[in-house]
Amino acid sequence: MTDTAASGTAGLLERLGAGPVICAEGYLFALESRGYLTAGPYVPEAVLEHPDAVAQLHREFLRAGSDVVLAFTYYAHREKLRLIGREDDLEEMNRTALRLAREVAAEGNALVAGNVSNSNIFVDGDADSARTVRAMFDEQVGWAVDEGVDYIVAETIGHANEALLALEAIKAAGLPAVITLAIFREPETREGLSPAEAARRLEDAGADVVGLNCVRGPASMLPLLGPIREAVDCHVAALPVAYRTGGDDPTFLSLKDPDCACLPEGRPFPTALDPFACNRYEIAEFARDAYALGVNYLGVCCGAAPHHIRSMAEALGRRPPASKYSPDMSRHAYFGTVDEIPAANKAIADTL
Repeated sequence: MTDTAASGTAGLLERLGAGPVICAEGYLFALESRGYLTAGPYVPEAVLEHPDAVAQLHREFLRAGSDVVLAFTYYAHREKLRLIGREDDLEEMNRTALRLAREVAAEGNALVAGNVSNSNIFVDGDADSARTVRAMFDEQVGWAVDEGVDYIVAETIGHANEALLALEAIKAAGLPAVITLAIFREPETREGLSPAEAARRLEDAGADVVGLNCVRGPASMLPLLGPIREAVDCHVAALPVAYRTGGDDPTFLSLKDPDCACLPEGRPFPTALDPFACNRYEIAEFARDAYALGVNYLGVCCGAAPHHIRSMAEALGRRPPASKYSPDMSRHAYFGTVDEIPAANKAIADTL
């Protein structure tokens, strides 16, 4: 297996050997909030119905500093499409998403990543379940290979054994594999493995990058990363959700909002997480802390916005195109410090 991107430039592993790689995720939440898909099912129908919106989000993340354009095929698998009666659109949805990603990646010398995800039907120890899930992975990976991706991400998988099935499908295709697990309230996989032990098993099975994504925000993901880094020799990934999780609520599914009595489901997840959103500086702090631990594949998952990716890139010493418009409070009308700001404005700044 070579590590050259489809464009002929450096591939994933070569780039990771030279420094950190940033991969923006979070397309489901971002496009749902813009009105292009439905919360709950979270099927990426926008790929077919609003491809311009998907391409625009790709461009915004790319401009903000993402080194990778991740094809929007998360939950574009057979079970999810069957759930909403669109199984006949499965291949078209996948191929269209992959082509959109490739077209935008070419605008910025970015890598193109295929994407598979948690199946939601895997039952540990059930052979029939394993065969069904493996077949789902195989068909999505096959389309990704056909469309010329540089590597494939298998993400948000709670069972280590399901992640191993995804890894088998990716390695059979001869592509680099990034495998990221979702760790829920208990700090272990659904089988009861520690994240470090699960990561070790994935590395032993051939994963090129192992780590965590989704479910946990920066504060509750960071403590799990050190043991993973110590357990493996391969590259380590960390892509938290952009929400303030921690303490009694280590995941964004478990967050509570006692100040709001109008929540339809009685919980903030998934459509009322606004009060818990991380600001850009918290994401930058996470990037610095994770990178200091030796984590070099970084990004943001659900809740990600381009300003989060830009702050992550800047925290790692970069100046992506969007940094041209990074904040400059020295010229603010009241909080500014330059001589051109009227003294009268500066004088009342503390009273505003």
